[in-house]
Amino acid sequence: MNIKDEAFPGGGHIVILGAGASIASTTLDPEKNGKRLPSMNDLPQVVPMRDLVENVPERLYSNNFESLYSNLYKENANDPILQEMNKRVYNYFSSLSLPDKPTIYDYLVMGLRFKDLIVTFNWDPFLYQAWCRNKGHGSKPMIRFLHGNVAIGYDEEDLKSGPAGWYRSDNEHFFKPSPLLYPTGEKNYEQDPFIKSEWKRLREALHDETTWKITIYGYSAPVSDQAAIKLMNEAWGTPDKRNVEQFEMIDIRPEEDVKKSWDTFIHTHHYDYCTDFFKSSIAKCPRRTSESYFLRCFPNTPEEAFHEEWPIPQGGFATFEEMWAWYQELIDIEDKLKANPY
Repeated sequence: MNIKDEAFPGGGHIVILGAGASIASTTLDPEKNGKRLPSMNDLPQVVPMRDLVENVPERLYSNNFESLYSNLYKENANDPILQEMNKRVYNYFSSLSLPDKPTIYDYLVMGLRFKDLIVTFNWDPFLYQAWCRNKGHGSKPMIRFLHGNVAIGYDEEDLKSGPAGWYRSDNEHFFKPSPLLYPTGEKNYEQDPFIKSEWKRLREALHDETTWKITIYGYSAPVSDQAAIKLMNEAWGTPDKRNVEQFEMIDIRPEEDVKKSWDTFIHTHHYDYCTDFFKSSIAKCPRRTSESYFLRCFPNTPEEAFHEEWPIPQGGFATFEEMWAWYQELIDIEDKLKANPY
């Protein structure tokens, strides 16, 4: 039996993205204009701000942007250097674009369904761009932006999100650009209505007992995000209460280091680890991640337990037309088995 032929509506899959996901994607398929995607370690070297960094007092200086920014913020939250840094970071990330070919972000969006959720801590617009350009090809996962995003705006009157800087077609309300949460140590996830609503959706999904799987992709759970980890942990519950669910980690760090970061989420051996997206469940069983896990854990027959995977072809796809045609076979089966309610 092949997993592609099995599709049912239950079982949610949450994917949590960190900077490592975007860096991996642009390493394989460079940004459209050849721009680098910075990490917190090299952000001041990638985003033009050398002149600003040179004016930071020695006692506040750090090679790491998280530490540097946090030091400045603690000293004076209204420091003009901080305001100019914010502006330059926003402008740089707003200028980034996915290349005109399928990328890891496209495989993420196409590899999940309506019952799934992708959340990101990243400021870059890649997840939103991938979601938009694949719209109309099968049901899509919900997407949320936990630290704000340069592509997303918020209608403060109706509490709806949409493309930043656009006006809604139905009532002409403005989608005000969402705030970017910078590394300031203890972040307030309740203060801004947009950020609060994004976290509310994640907490609901984590708390939902029909969520069978979590994938952490390229998110290292830094010290500056301890408030975020606490919120997720409280919503997920203790490992002994989530003793069936599976936890997946995609990270280039050593397995033991990664596992240690997420020990409070993992029940004993219920985890998977890989260093490459194409070895993950989303790439090996696209649009069937929950089905594959459920049948391995609760098979009715040996055939179900040892089903064949349906992996993305090695090397991915050269064009969107080729990619969409390949996924359409999976989508047709979902529609036939009524696994897509809308």
